[in-house]
Amino acid sequence: MNAVAEAPFTTRTYTGALADFLTHFDWSPVDRLAERIRQLWTEDRQLFLCGNGGSAANALHLANDLLYGVAPAGRAIRADCLCANSSVLTCLANDTGFENVFALQLRAKALAGDGLIVFSGSGNSANILHAVAEARKMGVWTCGILGFSGGAALHLVDDVIHFPLDDMELSEDLQMVVGHSIKRILRAAAKGPGQ
Repeated sequence: MNAVAEAPFTTRTYTGALADFLTHFDWSPVDRLAERIRQLWTEDRQLFLCGNGGSAANALHLANDLLYGVAPAGRAIRADCLCANSSVLTCLANDTGFENVFALQLRAKALAGDGLIVFSGSGNSANILHAVAEARKMGVWTCGILGFSGGAALHLVDDVIHFPLDDMELSEDLQMVVGHSIKRILRAAAKGPGQ
């Protein structure tokens, strides 16, 4: 019996899967997240972001976009990526364990009423779960941008954008779509009607 040959993976295979998901996903949670960030901005609260690996890069990218790209000539959103300082990360990881690298930063920096967005493919990373637990203890609002099953974080965060895909690369691409959508929504809001 001859085995059926599997079609080779191509760029079109990947971009087709991404385009299909983009077309059929309910994007209304992203609009709600943009509104929540706008409220934090209006109240002069801080927004913290974190993730691991590619998700860390996406968290850093969104922090940059919120800090400068939303209102380059005006008052920026006070966005702080907890992945950004390698000295702090390695100190905390070495002295207290990698699972605490975000939670301990939040404990030092955050105040009740601030916000935390976690980016995670699995939703099960210990440092993400510890950060969410610390945020909730402090009265910090939380949102998860999650892939796969959403993991434990799915039920711990206050708000969620969940991409139920068993694919890390697509999940990370979709994190970027969320980030850039939020940037554009908030930039338009900062300009006001007719500007």
